[in-house]
Amino acid sequence: MSLKFDAQDLARAVSAGILQPGQDQRLLEFLCQQPETRASFQLAHIAYYFGALLIMGAMGWLLTEAWMKIGDVALLAIALLYMGLFTLTGISLWKRDLQIPGGLLGAVAVSLTPLAVFAIQRLTGLWLLGDSQGDYNDYYRYVQGGWLAMEIATVIAGLLMLRLLPFPFIVMPMAVALWFMSMDLTELAYGSPFSWEQRRWVSLWFGLVLLLASLLVDGRSRRDFAFWGYFAGLLAFWGGLSLMDSGSEWGKAIYCLINLGLMGIAVLLRRPLFMVFGALGVAGYLGYLASEVFEDSLLFPIVLTLIGLGVIALGIAYQKRRDQLTGSLRSRLPESLLEYLPALRR
Repeated sequence: MSLKFDAQDLARAVSAGILQPGQDQRLLEFLCQQPETRASFQLAHIAYYFGALLIMGAMGWLLTEAWMKIGDVALLAIALLYMGLFTLTGISLWKRDLQIPGGLLGAVAVSLTPLAVFAIQRLTGLWLLGDSQGDYNDYYRYVQGGWLAMEIATVIAGLLMLRLLPFPFIVMPMAVALWFMSMDLTELAYGSPFSWEQRRWVSLWFGLVLLLASLLVDGRSRRDFAFWGYFAGLLAFWGGLSLMDSGSEWGKAIYCLINLGLMGIAVLLRRPLFMVFGALGVAGYLGYLASEVFEDSLLFPIVLTLIGLGVIALGIAYQKRRDQLTGSLRSRLPESLLEYLPALRR
């Protein structure tokens, strides 16, 4: 439903005491911004996030072996220098009301914590993995109990950064560190490297725990700190679930039901992320059925096209009726359960 009003309507709101004198003009100026201005503002957001992810990648899993040869002292100095510069610049931008780029630079500084701890461990002789796992980018590729100090330090750095810059994306490098930590702690518990099947189970359970933790913090503050927790939790949970070998038709059907459940949660919480992952899972299951039924058939690409169109139509229908769907679903839940659900976000 779209509402139309003009300056006279806002003036009446001032007369009625709903708006303070002067607020009507500021509100009118804001609402009358040109569409081009708003579009460029959104494009700036994309540029901010893309730039931050590029820096994280460059100083993380894309760090080459050549960097390991410059020496641990130089590596530590560079890591600390970058962390300091990104933090100070982020705080400066934050104070100038540029909260998105400022918060993203804070997240970049947190993502550099493992590199600094890596260099400190090698300098102090506390490095446990030896030369066999001596490259920093192995941190992003292998499960090893020796990475534990780097992961704990990242979580602590993230918590401290959130006090300086309460920006939701800072939760993301913390969530990744916790995900790695769950793997490394499991490796320590098993006492030996564990199989990919075990890793998938660890990823699934960790993702589920992270989703529940995000649900508990959802709606507790003005800023949406739960979003990136949901995102990381869904990546871990849905990724582990989707990579499992069900071994039977019943297992694949249960996989489809779980993804339908994710779509239901999207309606309940009004979180499109759950709809995206759930729809991907259901589409994958329907694609599997199509390949079994229409194997080596000319109809196979047509059926897949119809499935894709169905997913798009489902998204359109959800977008148009999300308020009615959410209200209808919540009205069917007991009051005792509704108390634990977060307030809805637009």
